[in-house]
Amino acid sequence: MNALKLSVAAALLCSFAACNQGTHTNTTGGTSDSSSVAHALDSTKFQKEIDGKKTNLYVLKNKNNMEAAFTNYGGRLVSLLVPDRSGKLVDVVVGFDSVEGFEKSTEPYFGATIGRYGNRIAKGKFSLDGKEYTLFTNNGANTLHGGKKGYQYVVWDASRPDAQTLVLSYLSKDMEEGFPGNLNVKVTYTLTDDNELKMDYEATTDKKTVVNLTNHAFFNLNGEGSGTILNHNLQIFADQYTPVDTTLIPLGKNISVKATPFDFTTATTIGKRIEEANDQLKAGKGYDHNFVLNGTKGMGMTHAGTVKGDKSGIVMDIYTQEPGLQFYSGNFMQSKNVFKGGTKDDFRTALALETQHFPDSPNQVAFPSTVLSPGQTYKTSSIYKFASK
Repeated sequence: MNALKLSVAAALLCSFAACNQGTHTNTTGGTSDSSSVAHALDSTKFQKEIDGKKTNLYVLKNKNNMEAAFTNYGGRLVSLLVPDRSGKLVDVVVGFDSVEGFEKSTEPYFGATIGRYGNRIAKGKFSLDGKEYTLFTNNGANTLHGGKKGYQYVVWDASRPDAQTLVLSYLSKDMEEGFPGNLNVKVTYTLTDDNELKMDYEATTDKKTVVNLTNHAFFNLNGEGSGTILNHNLQIFADQYTPVDTTLIPLGKNISVKATPFDFTTATTIGKRIEEANDQLKAGKGYDHNFVLNGTKGMGMTHAGTVKGDKSGIVMDIYTQEPGLQFYSGNFMQSKNVFKGGTKDDFRTALALETQHFPDSPNQVAFPSTVLSPGQTYKTSSIYKFASK
């Protein structure tokens, strides 16, 4: 077999410095055939120089043959192989088979590590200690996910302390995209033997700033090409959500989900009420809203929600230290991009569940603060845990 087409199993036996030459394969160690959902990833397609820095592919694997593939271009989760109810590996994260695919995508955020500020900031402005800062407005009149060149477009420094861990680091310089302060960011992705993808975020600054980091993986728990996510069962442990205006900026208050299409306090299929006549669904073109987490305990964190693929039986539980969860139902997917398995990003064929502080918090005094000052350390963790039923 060509050395550039090594299986992940073989690649993990080599030194971590050499492991980046491997490809993403199925559980048998050979490359997947066209009928397999365990798509092979050619690492050479992730090797490029962008802004003077080299990109690559990094594959984590646990003892259960679960695999997570990342690229340091945008700190992106490229693929996540999870066993379904029959033991077959299903790739539950949509994405592309090359750096070029992510570069050219009309949707910038597939799998990306998001910053400096996840979600929206109204009119691209906020103030700290009486000084107003102006950001690039890349989402109509607002700033979304860090601006024109958010962290999804930067090349992160990557290190592999062990076979199940990837550490990504980035220095976001003072006034990058309009944000004050030199922000040193570190994100650690760990694939545990309990079938958890753990995300640990850390940041320090030399000037007061705002920070809201998250990951924007697009999930389909039935696998890429399996159809929409409308029959996924979703439960969110939130009695309130954050209503928005027509530009998806919060109206400044949280309201009860009771007797609304936003009540996911008991497991409900995503499509059951998504077409109801509701002003908030109209504003988001579906679900694209922050849910105010109740603080339901689980694994020493807040249990944010549970989603289950109706065909695969794969269950994803989300635990976090964050106060909110943004549920996005793939409303702006427009069949313009071809994923790694050859299918298109059709309308609502993937969803995002982003752990976060609330949208526009720098301008909303009633929301939990996202301000980080010198001498403080921003630290937060989230876990996406997988099982099958």
